[in-house]
Amino acid sequence: MPGQRPGQGSGPAGPRGRLRIRRPWRLAAEASALLIAVVVAFPLYWMVLSAFKPAGEIESTRPRPWTLDPSLDSFRRVFQQQEFGRYFLNSLTVAVSVVLVSALIAFLAATAVTRFRFRFRTTLLIMFLIAQMVPVEGLAIPLFFLMRDLGQLNTLGALILPHIAFSLPFAIWMLRGFVKAVPEALEEAAALDGASRSRFLWQILFPLVFPGLVATSVFSFISAWNDFLFAKSFIISDTSQSTLPMALLVFFKPDENDWGGIMAASTVMTIPVLVFFVLVQRRLVSGLGGAVKD
Repeated sequence: MPGQRPGQGSGPAGPRGRLRIRRPWRLAAEASALLIAVVVAFPLYWMVLSAFKPAGEIESTRPRPWTLDPSLDSFRRVFQQQEFGRYFLNSLTVAVSVVLVSALIAFLAATAVTRFRFRFRTTLLIMFLIAQMVPVEGLAIPLFFLMRDLGQLNTLGALILPHIAFSLPFAIWMLRGFVKAVPEALEEAAALDGASRSRFLWQILFPLVFPGLVATSVFSFISAWNDFLFAKSFIISDTSQSTLPMALLVFFKPDENDWGGIMAASTVMTIPVLVFFVLVQRRLVSGLGGAVKD
């Protein structure tokens, strides 16, 4: 219309018209995200609810998504287990060891394959990718004989070493992108200022890729903390070396399973993971989004 600036009309072409067009899609996206969040969180809610339910409500044929008579009996049975504290410390030792060692090795390996040119570098990266595709279950038996030959059966080393090996391919691939995103000019400027390669590595490069290390450490921690296959396969006779997932077997009985104890033990197992997420959430978000940019 004459005398009217472009974009100020009241028709569909104006900002209000565009807002009316986009808003339903935005509402649909938010509703879908909320629905997905509810679906994902409901099993966790039911686990915690069942841990606080008395035995009568758990075994009821008409389960309700609430309880009016919460009880701590299931948690008492869990903490009354003689070896539960030892299992917790064993799981924590395995998870922390896997996180620290795999993060260190992955950082050095990612730096090497990104900053240096050498023969078979591409082949090595492809091998990392192929190793990530191999299912863990298919390697359980070969790893059992390997741990036996190394004398690591019935030790925490039998759990730490395989998890480090399985977490490295993913960690190296992910950290490779972070290291590559750091400009090489930054390294050249540090060299001109008299910084050695090791000083640049630990004082400049390491802080820049630290968000990526946090992101990979989360996956390594969860994998090692929730491991049941290796704990069941490699810890055969020495139960003092068992981990928390093995403690759940105490509540599985031939005649009747103690579902209250199972849910309470699972809730206790989930708490360290939630605490770990809370501690690293800021670094995790920036790590998954890519905090380093050229």
